[in-house]
Amino acid sequence: MITGATRGIGRAGAERLAAEGADLVLTGTDPGRLDDLRAMFPDAVVVANDASSPTTGSDLLDAVGPRGIDGLWLNAGFAATEPLAEVDAESFDALMATNVRGPFLQLAALAARLNTSASVLVTSSTSAYEAGPTTAVYAAGKAALIAAAQTWASELADRGIRVNTLVPGPIDTGFRDFMHPDTRAGFERAVLGNVPLGRVGTPGEAAAFLLSEDASYVTAAQYAVDGGLTHR
Repeated sequence: MITGATRGIGRAGAERLAAEGADLVLTGTDPGRLDDLRAMFPDAVVVANDASSPTTGSDLLDAVGPRGIDGLWLNAGFAATEPLAEVDAESFDALMATNVRGPFLQLAALAARLNTSASVLVTSSTSAYEAGPTTAVYAAGKAALIAAAQTWASELADRGIRVNTLVPGPIDTGFRDFMHPDTRAGFERAVLGNVPLGRVGTPGEAAAFLLSEDASYVTAAQYAVDGGLTHR
């Protein structure tokens, strides 16, 4: 299962896993993009699911039905920037409901369906380490996921279930399209100035390894896909 699979690294991951023969359950919120997923992955179960909903976990449980889960990628989320003085309860709660509470409720509901030796992957962000201006709420949410994944790894280890965190940096996913083009261009120039590899990553440079049995001895890890940004 991949939440937030309609675009970016979620969709790229779905393409990779489908090519390797996985049976997929894919989620998203945009009706048009969900239709695109159904056309691209005719054998997949494609369902509308809003990670900000209090019923996101139980809704996913209904979508899975009685089947067990070998891989769960908690990827749904959105980015937003806001100067500190403009943060209010509404904007804070909206971001945290999707980016933090959503994965908590989803994993809580689906944990019993995870097969022995299953893999859970949580999408965080290098924003948790960058200390970028106006990103405080988003960065705090992504840092919370890193901390949560550490404890989930401990709690589920006795079932052989692995929990790891994917920490993508500047990936070409359209994730920053909410920004004004001038702001986005300046932001990306500033970020790329700190990336040793000097380029934006592509969505395919992510996830499949940690979901596979090739990573059977990897858990509680933070796997940076960032061109060296966080290690500079």
